[in-house]
Amino acid sequence: MASYVFEPFKIKAVESIPITTRAERERYLQEAHFNLFNLPSSAVTIDLLTDSGTGAMSDEQWAAIHRGDEAYAGARSYQRLAEVQRELFGFPYFTPVHQGRAAERILFEILLEPGDVVATNQPFDTTYANILARGATPLELVIEEAFDTTSPHPFKGNVDLQRLERALQGNPKPKFVLITITNNTGGGQPVSLENLRQVRALCDKYHVPLYLDAARHAENAYFIKEREAPDMSIRDIVKETFALADGMLMSAKKDGLVNIGGLLAVRDEDLFAKIQQNMVRTEGFPTYGGLAGRDMEALARGLLEAVEEPYLRYRVGQVRYLAERLREAQVPVLEPPGGHAVYLDMLRFLPGWPREHLPGQAFTIALYREGGIRAVELGTVAFGRHDPVTDTWEFPRLELVRLAIPRRVYTQAHLDYVADTIIHIHRHPDLIRPVRIVEEPPALRHFLARYEEL
Repeated sequence: MASYVFEPFKIKAVESIPITTRAERERYLQEAHFNLFNLPSSAVTIDLLTDSGTGAMSDEQWAAIHRGDEAYAGARSYQRLAEVQRELFGFPYFTPVHQGRAAERILFEILLEPGDVVATNQPFDTTYANILARGATPLELVIEEAFDTTSPHPFKGNVDLQRLERALQGNPKPKFVLITITNNTGGGQPVSLENLRQVRALCDKYHVPLYLDAARHAENAYFIKEREAPDMSIRDIVKETFALADGMLMSAKKDGLVNIGGLLAVRDEDLFAKIQQNMVRTEGFPTYGGLAGRDMEALARGLLEAVEEPYLRYRVGQVRYLAERLREAQVPVLEPPGGHAVYLDMLRFLPGWPREHLPGQAFTIALYREGGIRAVELGTVAFGRHDPVTDTWEFPRLELVRLAIPRRVYTQAHLDYVADTIIHIHRHPDLIRPVRIVEEPPALRHFLARYEEL
C-alpha cells in the first residue's frame, strides 16, 4: 500500500470547500462550455488545475506581509528580497516581476528577433507562445526517454547533448539556450546537475548564453539530491545550479510559495540596463516590478522555506502518494512521478480513442462531472496544432492530463478522494464522452476554447 509522508507543519486556518451535486456540476459544465478554466472556484471541490499561485503561505510569510514597505522606489522590502536572491541564486542584477510570463516577455523582447531560434529542453505553454510572438522558433531538444511514459529514467527533463551541439553548429545558431527546471511539459521531470554542466560547456564552446526557467528549481534540486548528489545539501545544489547560468526567469508562484510574483535575474550589466528600461515602460519601477512591498516580503520568506528539505520531502511525497494509489489500481501514470503533479497517460488510459475527439479534455470533463475535481489537459488541445478550415490535426507525442497539487493545501484524505474518483472512471470508461472544439483563439487555445460533447 502507498505510504504518506506526513505534513511538516500544523494547520492554523481553514477554508471551506464547495460540495456540489452531480446535477449542479452538469449545469456548471454547460455554462463553462466544457472548458474547466471557465468554472468559478465556488463550483470546484478539489482544484488541481495548477500549482501556480494556489499554495498556502506560512505563518512567517503572513507575519512578513505586515512589514511591507510600499515605497515606490528603493523599498526595504525590495532590499530584503535582493538579499535572499543573492544568498540563494547569486546573480548580481535582478528585478521582481508580477509573474513568470512578465519575465518571459521582457527578456524575449530584448533578446529575440524574427527568425531567431531558442534551444530548449521543452518550454511550457506561455514560454512557447512568447517565443513565437517575437517571430522566433523554439527548438525542443529533450532526451528521447521523455516520451516513454513507462521509462524509469531519473532525469527525463535532460537536454539531448548531441542534438544541442548540432543545433549550435547550425545556421541559424540558437540565440540562447533555455532550460526549464523541472520540465513541466514532460511531466514535472527533473534535469540533472551533470546535464546542466555539459550544457554549460557547450554554451561556452559556441559562445551562446544559458538561461534557466526556474519556477520549480527547489523540486529539481530535491531530485538531484535524491538521485545524483546525496552528499550535497539542497542549498548547495541550488547555488551550483544557478552558478551555471547567465540568467534566470522564474514564476515565484511555484517554488516561491506565494500567490503572485516572479524574478528576472542576469549577470550582464548592459542587458540589465535594457531590462530596467523595459520594466519602467511596461511593468513598473525595477525595485517593485508590479509587486506590492508586502508581496516581496512574503516572497523573500517563501524562497527560503522552499529549499528546506523536510518541506521538499513532504512536497514530493504527496505527489508520489497519489501516483502510487493510482498505480496500485492499474491507472496509467507517467513514470516516474514528477515533483508537482501526477500526469495521467491518456493514450494508455483510453487505448484506441481517436485523438481528434480530445481524450485528455474529455477525461477532465468526466473527472469534474463525477467528483467536482478540476484538472488540466496537456495534450492535443494544449500542444497540438489544428487547422479549423480543414479540421485536421498535428498531434503532440504525449497526451497527458495533469493533476497539479497546490503546495501545503490538501491532506491525505483529499488525495484519497481524488484517487478514488479517478479509479472509478478508469473502471467505467463509458463515463468519458468524446469532445470537439467549437470555438478557439489563435494562440494558447486551452485557456479560452469552447467545446461540446459529441
